[in-house]
Amino acid sequence: MNAFSNEELVRYQRHLSLQGFGPDAQAALKKSTVLVIGAGGLGCPVLLYLAAAGVGKLIIVDDDLVDLSNLQRQVLYTSEDKGQPKVLCAAKKLGQLNPLIQIEVVKERFNRVNALKLVNSCDVVVDGSDNFATRYLVNDACVISGKPFVFGAIQGFDGQLSVFNFKGGPTYRCLFPEPPAAGTVPNCSEAGVLGVLPGLIGTAQACEAIKVLTGIGEPLRGKLFLINALTMKTHIIALSLVAANLKITQLPSEDFGKTCDIPMNEIKEIDATELRAMLKTNPKLQLVDVREEWEREMGAIMPSLHLPLSKLQAALMPEEASLNANDTTVFYCAGGVRSLKAAEILRQRSNFKITISLKGGFKLWELSGS
Repeated sequence: MNAFSNEELVRYQRHLSLQGFGPDAQAALKKSTVLVIGAGGLGCPVLLYLAAAGVGKLIIVDDDLVDLSNLQRQVLYTSEDKGQPKVLCAAKKLGQLNPLIQIEVVKERFNRVNALKLVNSCDVVVDGSDNFATRYLVNDACVISGKPFVFGAIQGFDGQLSVFNFKGGPTYRCLFPEPPAAGTVPNCSEAGVLGVLPGLIGTAQACEAIKVLTGIGEPLRGKLFLINALTMKTHIIALSLVAANLKITQLPSEDFGKTCDIPMNEIKEIDATELRAMLKTNPKLQLVDVREEWEREMGAIMPSLHLPLSKLQAALMPEEASLNANDTTVFYCAGGVRSLKAAEILRQRSNFKITISLKGGFKLWELSGS
């Protein structure tokens, strides 16, 4: 017990007295460094539980600021934190939770420049990112550096969890050899996510990281855990190693895996400035809002027809029939993903000649000034 101070003996007594964990596992946590990529929905519970558990050092990487829309699920932050860097707010609160650990903040995006240096500085990587480009970069950096990483992903009501690159096990590329096709996968701001879901997956990620660091239990090596929050049904799928995926020697390009921002099937995109010019010069321009009703109530580009993508995908709508397939039609949503899908649907189903998507959606329209 000489490895622990009196305060640590009190703070971690439930671990120290836990059969199958005990002083050896707690000492392993104390000596460990964990890199947490992303301090958002997944990162918040990961950081809270790893800090509370006594991981010796946490490195937090995130370049984002706290927004009110985060607070439905990102439980490290409060309304008073709006506009502040997430890494600084997180570090302050984690330090209050457990002042005995070290916390390093990196107010940058995880990218090709810093990836290998950051991964090489830790024992385990926990990936709390929300996009495919970062996940492939995390995977390849971990393969090159020989470090395991704990994967988590969420969308809507569904969550995924696994441990990759651990003891010769499968990597992320064994699950997803290539990124999904452009425009086929919306981000969380477009598709939504149940607020408690990142809590479930993030807490499980922390558990997997602790198992890897301490050697207890059976980490999800070679297994993909799936959960649906609506039914609470879970499944575990076996994954197989593709040996070639362990031979990566170079990081992917910065654009590899970027799917949400790439036009689908060559649908033209315009920015807010171009749309304003078109609205002034083209009296026949058809502007269509494909967001949900509650989103439209928060603000809209007027005049515009409301045609939610969720209904448009299901069947032909009366509002759709009121549009002229020969006139230029511009679709917009919150961030520019659903509008691409709507443009493609009408082009294929109703033979619309000129379908355009507003890049960046209503969010960038507002930021650019009305």
